[in-house]
Amino acid sequence: MLDLSSAEWTAILLSIRVSVVATLIATPIGIAIAWLLARRDFWGKSALDAIIHLPLVLPPVVTGYLLLLTFGRRGLVGAWLADHLGIVFAFRWTGAALACGIMSFPLLVRPIRLSIEAVDRRLEQAASTLGAGPWSVFWTVTLPLALPGVLAGMVLGFAKAIGEFGATITFVSNIPGETQTISSAIYTLTQVPDGDAAALRLVGISIAIAMAALVASEVFARRATRRLHGI
Repeated sequence: MLDLSSAEWTAILLSIRVSVVATLIATPIGIAIAWLLARRDFWGKSALDAIIHLPLVLPPVVTGYLLLLTFGRRGLVGAWLADHLGIVFAFRWTGAALACGIMSFPLLVRPIRLSIEAVDRRLEQAASTLGAGPWSVFWTVTLPLALPGVLAGMVLGFAKAIGEFGATITFVSNIPGETQTISSAIYTLTQVPDGDAAALRLVGISIAIAMAALVASEVFARRATRRLHGI
């Protein structure tokens, strides 16, 4: 089962690299948006919430195509980034990280938002009464209490990024060593003769990673519940 070829190891390591980068970049943005949705009422809040969760209900190929139109070499944003900053996403591993980050973003935001909503506002008000500013309240009260939810969201986002396929292959194609992740490698192996054994190995590894992530997420969620209820 673990007798992996160099190509299989490359796909696994690339998947982990892409997923880690996508999760680390998406987390600060996710925390900010989760706090905004949990603590503020504003015009267009429902629309923002819907847009954030849109990747969950859209066909992944649609998301990938929209990314290609937006961040491709001739896209609305991609052309400017390539010409002025030299940043290229299309058909690069960075594009795979972008696609994975967007597809996993709803799963990252949701637990964080619920965790922030569960924080007792009286604790935040008490800190404000003692002279703490808004940023200080957030860093010393809200975020520490919501930390298990943040970790749960990060784990779920990472797991989703590991398994992402449709948006990634549409946006950055399936280039071995550059954009070929575990999912696209499995797809390729199922299309060639005698690829079943290698595909099965990667499937087993994918299941193991996903199960570990789900178990870790559940552990963090239980810790969050215990902390909030003082158990």
